[in-house]
Amino acid sequence: MTAKDKVGAVMVVGGGISGMQSSLDLAESGFKVYLVDNKPTIGGAMAQLDKTFPTNDCSMCIMAPKLVEVGRHENIEIVTNADVSSVDGDVGNFTVTLTKNPRRVDEELCTGCGICSLKCPVEAIDMYNEGLMARAAIYVDYPQAVPLKFHIDKERCIGCGICEGECPAGAILYDQTEELMKVNVGSIILSPGFDEFDPTPLREYGYGQYPNVVSSIEFERMLSASGPFRGVVMRPSDGKVPEKVAFIQCVGSRDEHIGHNYCSSVCCMHAIKEAMIAQEHTPGLSSHIFFMDIRAFGKEFDDYVTRAQDEFGIGITRANRVADIAQDPNTKDLHLRYHEGGDIKYERFNLVVLSVGLHAPRTAKDLSAAFGIELNQYNFVDTKTFAPLETNVPGIYASGAFSGPKDIPTTVAEASGVAAKAAADIHDARNTLLSDVQLPPERDVLGEEPRIGVFVCHCGINIGGVVDVPGVMEYAATLPNVVFSDANLYTCSQDTQERIREMVEEHDLNRIIVASCTPRTHEPLFRNTVREAGLNPYLFEMANIRDQCSWVHMHEHEAATLKSKELVRMAVAKARLLEPLEKASIPVTPRALVIGGGVSGMTAALDIADQGFTTYLVEREKKLGGIARRLYSTIRGDNVKAELEQMAIRVKEHPNIELFLGAEVDHIDGTVGNFLTMLKGQT
Repeated sequence: MTAKDKVGAVMVVGGGISGMQSSLDLAESGFKVYLVDNKPTIGGAMAQLDKTFPTNDCSMCIMAPKLVEVGRHENIEIVTNADVSSVDGDVGNFTVTLTKNPRRVDEELCTGCGICSLKCPVEAIDMYNEGLMARAAIYVDYPQAVPLKFHIDKERCIGCGICEGECPAGAILYDQTEELMKVNVGSIILSPGFDEFDPTPLREYGYGQYPNVVSSIEFERMLSASGPFRGVVMRPSDGKVPEKVAFIQCVGSRDEHIGHNYCSSVCCMHAIKEAMIAQEHTPGLSSHIFFMDIRAFGKEFDDYVTRAQDEFGIGITRANRVADIAQDPNTKDLHLRYHEGGDIKYERFNLVVLSVGLHAPRTAKDLSAAFGIELNQYNFVDTKTFAPLETNVPGIYASGAFSGPKDIPTTVAEASGVAAKAAADIHDARNTLLSDVQLPPERDVLGEEPRIGVFVCHCGINIGGVVDVPGVMEYAATLPNVVFSDANLYTCSQDTQERIREMVEEHDLNRIIVASCTPRTHEPLFRNTVREAGLNPYLFEMANIRDQCSWVHMHEHEAATLKSKELVRMAVAKARLLEPLEKASIPVTPRALVIGGGVSGMTAALDIADQGFTTYLVEREKKLGGIARRLYSTIRGDNVKAELEQMAIRVKEHPNIELFLGAEVDHIDGTVGNFLTMLKGQT
């Protein structure tokens, strides 16, 4: 296929954290992206999480900036409620046919105001909250949803016409039908995620029989500030706060009886995280985790386990599996029977959490049929040890849990990896299908009296559970030059970004302050919003009242509130002095240096070189391969030596790679885009 036949677009199937990361990487690299999801909104499983391990960061705080950036990126087209029907073509030029299922709401007209949902008389089971509460028949999964467009549940809607009459935008389309959509792309990435194991068939645990036996994802929603209990840990049976909680591991994993022999990878750390967060939410709560083994192999994971035991006092019973659970019919407490040290023991708990395993998504076989990809015996994508991102079909890649259970950090790393692979296939077509950014003219505010708007974030209960957010908002309104102050549940959500833009126009604001979390992750998001509102992006300031207040003063509510007010006062003082700044463009050297010639270094060098960039690979030894040269075979029986030799040959023969063996880096000068590196010792 010639370069002119290649299509400079990529389809990403699955809109979870993996799909979003791949989409952003590709869009920023000069490719058009179609992000396809079979649900009404993107976000995937991570949108349901309260916190993430091992940092206990707010899950939505991490993901919301990506949600918003994906939603407003000019080179990412989000296609929701869509299934893949068929695929034709080859690497570089695929034609994918999508079946777009009816939302029954016009996406162009819907403003996400929510009036329809408030007026809807029909209740349905809220699956986003794992059935722990009800929702209307017309709904949006969560407040930060992208796209923030409502969806009618056809199974529950009675067609009463109330929402149609109440919708101010006239967006209701009861008679909307499915439609076919053909998309031409050069590469395809599959990241549909996973499904949780349903523990109902395991009758010995009483799930579905005993109300106080819940799954790990249900407990996650119970811990969330946006969940059914607003972050308060309570028993579903009576609403009482439990005193003792048990976590049972490997439910649906490492179990030959149900055909899931594999470890689900994340459950150990997930249970430890939930136990820690539950105790933070409920002082005095006792948590006990029943393990077979502990899988804590990731960066800082083992320290996390130690912290759970030493700092939080979480009990861990190893090398056992709970035999069964019995319920006290009067108190609804639960009696666990388990084996420990050669003895059968019984223990009473108020609440039991089943750490359910991960299995392949229910759409796996349909995707396999449509794309022609091979699956393993567990219906995950069948990949090779030295090519873990590649399917058997050239140009089609897999990332995240679709190729096997894995945690969020690994998933995000794979997402960037598949983006590089997909880009390499069509690098000749880079920048051929891009859209221009349409921004309003930038207002000239020089000489104007500062008119400051302050937006204070609850961040669920990350901030709002400790700091008096309404009090901080009211205090901000009294500060000099503050003409508007507001409080939001999640300031980083798409609807609040729109509100910031609206308030800039309505109140003629020329300085914006957000009092929320860390500028390390969120400042670029808010600066982009400020620019979209017609202001210079540097007329923005952040007050970090989460990391510097609510997290470090978790048990000192009054002191945290006072400190938050001081941080806001400082931010206002600084904002009054802010002046517009202009970005400068500098030339970039389109070459890369990779230091280290092991498996990782060779893989990086090849992926960069395959995208058409000159790459320098430096290895201090006389031979490529690194530590992997000491290995003979993998646990799957792969010949490591043979694989290394093939990889080394590719590196040496690649026209875009210049290899330096027996050399070390002496020193590096320069800045991003223009580094100068001196080597020594090459022979």
